[in-house]
Amino acid sequence: MNIEEKSTLIALIESALDTVRPYLEADGGNVKLAEVTDDLVVRLELIGSCQTCPMNAMTFRAGLEESIRKAVPHVKRVEAVNVPSLA
Repeated sequence: MNIEEKSTLIALIESALDTVRPYLEADGGNVKLAEVTDDLVVRLELIGSCQTCPMNAMTFRAGLEESIRKAVPHVKRVEAVNVPSLA
């Protein structure tokens, strides 16, 4: 993947995350795009209350991962880098 393709991919992912961020922020949390690997693995960092929220697995899968997969269907995997149960 060249730099231009990666930049486009990151922009699409950030846009997808922006659709979910207001809900995370309302509960004192957020998400940060940590990395997009060359083999299309997206790594996210959950921030604030999202790290320890008992609903973080559901939020991660049904909110964050679903939004990214709709925007970029060819992503292979979405992982949380700072929540071991979601990696």
